[in-house]
Amino acid sequence: MVINKSLDESKIIAALLHDVHTSHGVVFNSRSRRLTLNKVMLRVRKEGIGFLTKTMPRLAKAFDKALAGDTKLNSVDCGFESQPNSKLPRFLGEFFNRVLSEDGALLPLPCADSVIVIRQVLYLFYKYKLPYTDEQEQTIISRFKQTEDDLCSRSQDFKNLATLLEQAKGTRRHSINADDRRVPVAREARILLSRIFSFFDPRNIAPRHGPGVVATKQRLWSKYEWTNVSKRITDQYPLDEYFFVSLGHVCDRLDTFKRITENESHAKVILVPKDSRGPRLISCEPVDFQWVQQGLSRAMVQLVENHELTKFNVFFTDQGPNGRGALLGSGTGRYATLDLNEASDRVSLDLVRLLFPPHVFTCMEACRSLSTELPSGEIIELQKFAPMGSALCFPTMALIIWSLLTAAAPDADTRESILVYGDDVIVPTAYAVNAMELLESFGLKINRDKSCISGLFRESCGVDAFKGVNVTPVRLRTVWSSSPCASVYSSWISYANSFYDKQYYNVYELIVESLVSIYGPIPGDDMSLTCPSLRVTPEFQQRLKSRTNKRLQKREFRVWDIKSPSISKEIDGWSMLLRYFAEVGNSSNSFNSNDGSGTDSLDDLYHPRVFSASSYTSRRTSMLVRRWR
Repeated sequence: MVINKSLDESKIIAALLHDVHTSHGVVFNSRSRRLTLNKVMLRVRKEGIGFLTKTMPRLAKAFDKALAGDTKLNSVDCGFESQPNSKLPRFLGEFFNRVLSEDGALLPLPCADSVIVIRQVLYLFYKYKLPYTDEQEQTIISRFKQTEDDLCSRSQDFKNLATLLEQAKGTRRHSINADDRRVPVAREARILLSRIFSFFDPRNIAPRHGPGVVATKQRLWSKYEWTNVSKRITDQYPLDEYFFVSLGHVCDRLDTFKRITENESHAKVILVPKDSRGPRLISCEPVDFQWVQQGLSRAMVQLVENHELTKFNVFFTDQGPNGRGALLGSGTGRYATLDLNEASDRVSLDLVRLLFPPHVFTCMEACRSLSTELPSGEIIELQKFAPMGSALCFPTMALIIWSLLTAAAPDADTRESILVYGDDVIVPTAYAVNAMELLESFGLKINRDKSCISGLFRESCGVDAFKGVNVTPVRLRTVWSSSPCASVYSSWISYANSFYDKQYYNVYELIVESLVSIYGPIPGDDMSLTCPSLRVTPEFQQRLKSRTNKRLQKREFRVWDIKSPSISKEIDGWSMLLRYFAEVGNSSNSFNSNDGSGTDSLDDLYHPRVFSASSYTSRRTSMLVRRWR
């Protein structure tokens, strides 16, 4: 059997359309499949891969809006030729006609299976991580700076609101007489957050380092060797208590410790690949700020996930409730899904100061970067509380959103139905319009293209739902490579398995054939091995090499596995002890590498010359190794 190692986009589209024809032959016959594939190939030749990554997703987004009842679909506006006397596209028209009427509105009895097909084809390459252009980079940076200007212009507004809140002190909740309708909401939000943090000590934390890079450029093995620490931090978190193991450690390191400085380091903006739309902007924190942020963030998350007011409404590690809420909302129409635009960048420092209890805000502000450096070298003062990259960004944003929505909720049922996971929010549909207006009145920005408040379509936390059916497509992200690569190997095995689960068997076989041609035989799930495995192994591949491990009394197979490189560096005893207390002594899940903070083994901690980098590196630095499993 001759297998081609190349796997271009046209082959994947052809295999996908073949699967659609197989499962929907009555609607999508051989002629339809051939014409649709020819249309794709023609437009790709004329427009390039942008047809797959931009034009097709543009039609998909317009289709989602029609499903949500927001607007009617007009295919011409999306760059597609329409059918005669209709606003629906010729492209995949067989399926569009089973969901929408000729004027682009939702049919009384739309076909959910057709929705699945349309979205799978159109969204297939939407998340493809292609190299981004300088123009896209400048657009992201300009948007970041514009947001800062917007927040600066609202600063006086929040100060005025704070003054009104002070004037309302001592007034009964329902007796507040203020022209600004936000006053009672802000007051109630304050009360809610005060109840959550009433017995919370923000200084009772276990600092630790995060998994990412830092603005001060320390490498993994030098993060525990302190040189400069901001005075703002040490005013709340004394040096000897939070940065050193003991007074003996402080005395031994006085010769290398330079100063507690008031001229603190800036955060630093970097751009990382996201998808075909462009890069994602991350602000790296200075090492001393990140150290305290991580400890305070973990303490806040643990409190919120266990507090009676929030444990069923605010989530940080489990997206399941929001996903189930999206499915339920699409089936019954009772719940709406809201999505915020630039959510992390729109939470201003003044808003956090307005709502959070003073004893908590004082510590949060102490470990917050005041400014950040752009890639151009320009330094701008931050008006937002914390950009994406700060460990406090996610919990602060979620609590702000939850407290405002809960404070303004008209009844107990509404309050109990609010679910928040970062910037993904679920509220009762009857409350949705008021909720969006409320959040925007406090400076947040609703992404109305992704917010679903009507119709039968909902999306939240990676779950797309229509009429109670999961219509989430498989979205390819990692670009295929014919050269062996750890990220390609693991990602494309995952894609293949997802296609198999959705019964796209031709796509599955195409990907598997290409993988086997490059990497050789791949194990199957039925072997129960702890390595990337396929749902079903192909018959044509060779058998895996095997042996009998007499010591373990089991059969082992020689397979490809993913390994992160370990960096061997000299680390002094004090630094190793500080690392032990930070990562093991104060953590209940120290060896869970999924949280990005654990270690590989006890040997890594006790060996004085070994510093494991596996928990701190991204998949881009992983490598393929042969192992017996």
